[in-house]
This record gives sequence, structure tokens and C-alpha cells, in this order.
Amino acid sequence: MKTVLLHPAYFGSIFQYSHIAQAEEVLFENEDNYQKQTYRTRQYIYGANGSLLLNIPIKHIDSKINKQKYRDVKIEQQFNWQTIHWRSLEAAYRTSPFFEFYEDELIHLYRKEYKFLLDFNYDCFQAGIDCLQLEIPYQKTTEYLTETLPEGIIDQRKLINAKGQKKPLLENYKQVFEEKHGFLPNLSILDLLFNEGPNSLNYLENQKLE
Repeated sequence: MKTVLLHPAYFGSIFQYSHIAQAEEVLFENEDNYQKQTYRTRQYIYGANGSLLLNIPIKHIDSKINKQKYRDVKIEQQFNWQTIHWRSLEAAYRTSPFFEFYEDELIHLYRKEYKFLLDFNYDCFQAGIDCLQLEIPYQKTTEYLTETLPEGIIDQRKLINAKGQKKPLLENYKQVFEEKHGFLPNLSILDLLFNEGPNSLNYLENQKLE
């Protein structure tokens, strides 16, 4: 069985979902330390002015504490971020072919108040595979997995890094603002869903994985 090891993300990039769609099982790293500037708290969508960052604010911990478990990171709710993010998605994709098709599957995530970032990201993953109509089993680690992994597990935890990663070679698809700014690869899975709709899963299954 082909099992891919990933970090839960804020919806996750198209390339991450390509790995999910082409796996037989997903194993989520549930015991790692939190790191800043990753897809744990951010996703990139296609706005009217190009790539647009949506970032989830988190509660800062005592600077004397060097490390914090991902599962212990709390969301800062003072900034009304969910309303802002949903309005940004509406502004970017209301005219896309499939925004209304998936709207009801997603809007609840931006109305429910979450305490922990990890809980929100697991719900984003579930909403993502539901929209894709992808039935794939997944498990969570019970200890941090080092570089020595059990046989059959493909480590793709690096895909959580939002910066410093080589851009994957992904096939073009029609994007809302493509005529203004050109094709933007490897945005949030939501960009693919809103533009390609039910064809999204077929797209993911046919991408080349590095």
C-alpha cells in the first residue's frame, strides 16, 4: 500500500493534494513542533491583483518557550480573520465556474469558532476531500516519525513549507484572472476546485509527482 506522510495544512497546495489523490492512504504527522511561515497557517489564492496570502493568526506563546507542539497551537480570534478570509474567497472566486457549487461545503468552516489550529486544518482536509469526492483512509501518528520510516511510507512532509520550495511542474488550467496576471501554479486546492469543479480529482490524479 502506498502511504504518503504529510502535515495537515490550511487546505493545502495543489501539489500536496496531487500526492493525496495518488496515494492509497494518508498518514498525518500529528506529533511535530509548530513552525512559522508554512501552509499550516496560510494558503495562497488568486486575487484580482495576483497571488493573495490568507494567513491565520495564532496566539503567541512565551518567548522563553522554544518549541510548541503543532497540536497545542491556538488560533487568535480577535481579528475576525474568518470573515475576512471568506470575503476574500468570495471576491476572488464568485465569478469562477464552481464557487457556488462548493460554497455550502466550505462556508461552515468560516462560521464555526475554532480553538486549536490543528482541529481547523483537519476539518479543512475533510472538506477538501469531500469536495473532490475522494474517499481515502487516513491516520494520525502517535509519535514523531524520524527520517527512518517504516517500509511503504513516502515522506512528503516538506510540502508544508510555503517558502524555499522548488515550484512543481503542474499542468495549466483556466484561472479567473489569468488574462491579467498569467497562470499561477500550485495555489490552494480551492483555486483548482473553484475553476475546475468535478474535474479537479482527474487533474490531481494525472500530475507528475517529483
